[in-house]
Amino acid sequence: MLPSIAVILTDPDRHILWVNDGFTNITGYTLAEVIGKKPSLLQGEESEAEVILSIRRNLERQVPFSEEITNYRKNGEKYICKLAIHPVFDHDQALINFLAFEVDGDNTPNIDDIPLLQVDEKYSSSSLKGVEEVKLYFRLRSIVEREKLYLNPNLSLKEVADKIATNTKYLSQVVNHHAGCNFQHFINSYRVEEAKKKIVSNEFRHLTLYGIALQCGFKNKSTFYKVFKEITGYTPKEYQKHYKASRSGI
Repeated sequence: MLPSIAVILTDPDRHILWVNDGFTNITGYTLAEVIGKKPSLLQGEESEAEVILSIRRNLERQVPFSEEITNYRKNGEKYICKLAIHPVFDHDQALINFLAFEVDGDNTPNIDDIPLLQVDEKYSSSSLKGVEEVKLYFRLRSIVEREKLYLNPNLSLKEVADKIATNTKYLSQVVNHHAGCNFQHFINSYRVEEAKKKIVSNEFRHLTLYGIALQCGFKNKSTFYKVFKEITGYTPKEYQKHYKASRSGI
């Protein structure tokens, strides 16, 4: 069984844009807690100064590299972080991101079988596939959230694949690998988040729950109720009641 692999995407100035669940599993920090911050937040008193300097120099050189450093989890526990960092360039070769892959070295003594952590030539093909997958997944999330594509009840895998210049097979694979679900469930999770906001908003009190569902991209009542319960653990009505009770202190 492969270990958890933390994935960190930053902007060129090294501010965190996105992390995956593997990052949370290893460090204890969620995306909400680290977005906009720098990965150096994981460093502490015993983080090796010479390694920090080496990382900084390689980032400035904009080359792929690997390192090993003592990091700290959210709870203050030390661990050995084994990492590989790849610069990401646009078509004009301008730096647009850094992409880091990390594992807990205390629980992963041998990283030879983890291509994402290799920057050697013999691993470059499989490693780049992993980098490209994460880049594509980030592009997918970005366009879905920015353009609110999930509000379209007829949104298709092909339509989204065309928007981000890939094919349906690869996009489906990327969603499965990085979101842990199929494309339809991935899109429905955004619809549920939108529905949760509207269900508890006074602005939409005049609508039925199904009326809200229609505004959030659902076109089938039974699908809305089924997916909502799967994701939240509540029916829409139960979620509404639970929210009101929590607000009133009951």
